[in-house]
Amino acid sequence: MKIPILCIISMAILLISCGNVKQEPLSEVIEYGLTVATEQTLFLAKEVSRREGQLPRTYEDNEIKTSSYRAWISGFFPGVLWYLYENNPMDEIRKYAEMYTERVEEAKKITNNHDLGFMLYCSFGNGYRLTGNSHYLDVMKTGAQSLVTRYDKTVLAIKSWESSSEWQFPVIIDNMMNLEFLLFMAKESQNESYRNISDNHARTTLKNHFRSDYSSYHVVSYDTITGIPHAKNTHQGYADSSAWARGQAWGLYGYTMMYRETNRSEYLEQARGVASFIMNHPNMPVDKVPYWDFNAPDIPNTVRDASAAAIIASALIELSQLDNSIEAPKYLEYAKEQIRSLTSSTYLAKPGTNGGFILRHSTGNYNKNSEVDVPLTYADYYYVEALLRLKKLQNEN
Repeated sequence: MKIPILCIISMAILLISCGNVKQEPLSEVIEYGLTVATEQTLFLAKEVSRREGQLPRTYEDNEIKTSSYRAWISGFFPGVLWYLYENNPMDEIRKYAEMYTERVEEAKKITNNHDLGFMLYCSFGNGYRLTGNSHYLDVMKTGAQSLVTRYDKTVLAIKSWESSSEWQFPVIIDNMMNLEFLLFMAKESQNESYRNISDNHARTTLKNHFRSDYSSYHVVSYDTITGIPHAKNTHQGYADSSAWARGQAWGLYGYTMMYRETNRSEYLEQARGVASFIMNHPNMPVDKVPYWDFNAPDIPNTVRDASAAAIIASALIELSQLDNSIEAPKYLEYAKEQIRSLTSSTYLAKPGTNGGFILRHSTGNYNKNSEVDVPLTYADYYYVEALLRLKKLQNEN
């Protein structure tokens, strides 16, 4: 059923009239965010449904921008739909979730891209989890086989991008996010090599990607003969030595997930360190939605990245439940503050605006002036995921 627009408007007025979203009970913040997310996503699903084979990417210059299954972001929009279906099992949401998931299927054959986890696990993985559709599992089996072709036994990592004059074997911090797909498939297909590959990649990244303060480089390239790094650079951050905000978020999420899946203490320690770096950084704004790079020279007069905040929040919620230390409650409180900020009128789109995307003020690649201060489909995915994780905790307490 369609959510009455008057209900949404009245909720928005209620939040705004309080002057501070933090005064609202968290349960109301969560439900408001999910209500807006549902209406926006259904609108966007309908708008793009007529564009054969296309999936939502962003909204710029008053136009919905889309991409095909080949884009690394292709799995996020069907993933948002599956999450919303999990929260509210409406037939209409499921119809669109199945439609957009189907549009990603050809990605299973891709071998020149490391992002099959994003592409297939967010879409087919969530679909399989919620429906048990065996075809979805078959697609992921093929996709996992495609992904591991990029693994190198000398480097002990999965190659992120193709080789270039600058990088022999580039591995980006983002690649941590594709390991959950392989770990899931290791269990589903009883293929222990997938688990070993994931573990090796995580260990290699832990050893070479991070600085002493737990901030990470974006790109580390390895010598293919020795397996030793020959370059540590950035591609989307301000500088090689800077802390690109979304990169720090990927690292936090990735090692939190690796600890959940392996119970290895070094992964928990890494997640704790990255969390501390993020939460205590002097350049983190009061609303806890980071600038696109923690070391951008024009702070505070630069753009934010709501996608980084959403990823961080979702990771911190999970970390708070996995960590038994005295820091765990701090992780949860920090994430709650981020969700309150993202659900405020500053970041959460008004229904009927933003092209149907949920969040505003994300940044894709600032250096290339690509998708700067716009909505992004992966920001929406991790925002909805964080809302559902918080809602589950609320319901358990």
